[in-house]
Amino acid sequence: MAEQNNIDDKNLDPVPPREPAGEELDAASKSLSEALRISFAILKVIMVILVIAFLASGFVTVDPDEQAIVLRFGKIREAGLLDPGPHWVFPYPVDEVIKIPVKTKVNLSIDSFWYFQTKQDILANRRPRVRPGMGLRPLIDGYCLTRSEKDAEATTGSDGSDYNIVHTKWQLTYQIDDPDRFFRGVHVREIKPGDDYFDVITGADGVKPLLESLFEDAVVTAMVNYTIDEAISSRSVIPNHIKRLMQDKLDEIESGIKVESVQMTRSEPPVPTRQAFEASIRASQKSQKEITDSKTYATNTLNEAAGPLAEQLHAALKSETLSEQQENVLWEDISGTARERMADAQFYQAQVVETAKANADYLQRLLPEYRLHPKLVIQKLYLDAMKRIYENADEKFIVQSTESAKDGEVRVMINKDPSLKSRKRKSQDSSTEGN
Repeated sequence: MAEQNNIDDKNLDPVPPREPAGEELDAASKSLSEALRISFAILKVIMVILVIAFLASGFVTVDPDEQAIVLRFGKIREAGLLDPGPHWVFPYPVDEVIKIPVKTKVNLSIDSFWYFQTKQDILANRRPRVRPGMGLRPLIDGYCLTRSEKDAEATTGSDGSDYNIVHTKWQLTYQIDDPDRFFRGVHVREIKPGDDYFDVITGADGVKPLLESLFEDAVVTAMVNYTIDEAISSRSVIPNHIKRLMQDKLDEIESGIKVESVQMTRSEPPVPTRQAFEASIRASQKSQKEITDSKTYATNTLNEAAGPLAEQLHAALKSETLSEQQENVLWEDISGTARERMADAQFYQAQVVETAKANADYLQRLLPEYRLHPKLVIQKLYLDAMKRIYENADEKFIVQSTESAKDGEVRVMINKDPSLKSRKRKSQDSSTEGN
């Protein structure tokens, strides 16, 4: 019973009063407002960071070998090109920066005029095999025509001769010289994300087809002005001609591309006629070598004969208008073996004159004696002459003639000891050295 009373007492305790519903709503609104305020603050910070990051993405760096074009809403900005260094532009999609390597040289191989080779031939670096009846295969072999051989001025074959065929390989080296003109004048496909602009413009979707077409036209135009011998042997004249034609065409279409060089890497006659052409080239080279050697020999001979004035003296001797005084001046200035020969001739002349004078003086002194005793003088002259003769003889034979030996026969052995002459000369030389 007591437990029951306790329960009733608990149930009879007064219940605390509840807060009104409006106050509960004010607390919730305050919490929501605080949460929104914090969220907006965080959002503002994020927006500021995004704006800063967006603006910072406008900083670009142009490499030393590049220039950049700025597109604003897809059109080239009038401010001009960006030079190497750091720059700031409006980020994409307002501005778009296209970097073009203006100092990079690109090599493009042109094999349009080369004969067909299988993969095995290319790997082995060998020519196609010549088969009986093999001729030009225009559907698969590349070639170009050269001028007629008969007439150096003929370029249409009007003299009745045929054009010749030659196979050639080329290498074109170019670079983008004017990025603005290049971007305006040359069509390049749209750059996709991840694509390298330089790889695109130099590839099959860029300028490669254009350059190949223009180069082939230039080769066809130039080659008909040269013979096949010039086409095979030339390494500068024809490439320079093609380079000029190529550059003129690129400038005409305002491509902004500069041709750095054109090289003919290989040139060959048609495969079936290769051996004949090689033999002709060898003969031509030998002929040129012989001509060069002959001219060199002639020049050296003239220089050895008369020195630097040899050719001038040779031409002067043939001239009929040259005075004797001018000719003497040339003779005085010559050198070489001609000068030596002239000196020897002058010495010999002087020697002959002096000998003649000495003989004349001797005879003048002998004349009075001859008038007094002519026989004695003649005998003396005879003995002196015989003495000189016997002194120069290697062997002497004295035959005493007698009256009893009238019908006698004298025999002289002519096959004497050959060492007698050499021994005599040695004795004479030794006596000369001793003196």
